[in-house]
Amino acid sequence: MELKQWYMEYKIHKNRPGLLGDIASLLGMLEVNIVTINGVENRTRGMLLQTNDEEKIEILGQMLQKVDNITVNKLRPPKLVDILAVRHGRYIERDSDDRKTFRFTRDELGLLVDFLGEVFKREGNQVIGLRGMPRVGKTESIIAGSVCANKRWTFVSSTLLRQTVRSQLSEEEMNPNNIFIIDGIVSTIRSNEKHYGLLQEIMAMPSTKVIEHPDIFVRESAYEYSTFDYIIELRNTPDEEITYETFTSNYNDFE
Repeated sequence: MELKQWYMEYKIHKNRPGLLGDIASLLGMLEVNIVTINGVENRTRGMLLQTNDEEKIEILGQMLQKVDNITVNKLRPPKLVDILAVRHGRYIERDSDDRKTFRFTRDELGLLVDFLGEVFKREGNQVIGLRGMPRVGKTESIIAGSVCANKRWTFVSSTLLRQTVRSQLSEEEMNPNNIFIIDGIVSTIRSNEKHYGLLQEIMAMPSTKVIEHPDIFVRESAYEYSTFDYIIELRNTPDEEITYETFTSNYNDFE
């Protein structure tokens, strides 16, 4: 049978000596391998497990219900947030109402780059929105995530070096395997007919698109929030407000 991974997370009520050893021994007797293990916030431990027998995971869950010192919170095939929680020792903050919105602060750029890298490795069409104030590290994170995913990136519009509005791309640049970077303000407020035609072509491609300033992009174009698979918010501090009034007017000053 095929080897599959599972994510197990448990809350520790009494961290007695030998607790981890007992759980590891139980896994060993069931011939379930521990791939990765790490503490995950607030006396919680996460493990990536591997086995070719799903019944053993069911038995493991039933047996651990009888262990008084712990409570198993999760025992499931791993999601992306589970894999990153084990790697970094913490969960990514998500919006309680909109579960496709993920929040990061500037001191978590390593976690954000890792998150983007894993998302960028996926094939097919996906659209990612990235909110954040100027100079918080949005474009740099996208590029670093592309490097992690071993993908080439293509600027469709940008203000990283100078204001860039592309009206055509080379055949190599139009490769669906590339990561397309779009500035939502430049591509709408500063776009011309040729650029918007190119934008529509790229949006229809089975590829990964990352759109900075997604709220302006939705407001000024025919696209909707349902277009996005993920919305990422990047702040300098957790309580920073992301507003556009202070800098969108500057985009109109370029001639």
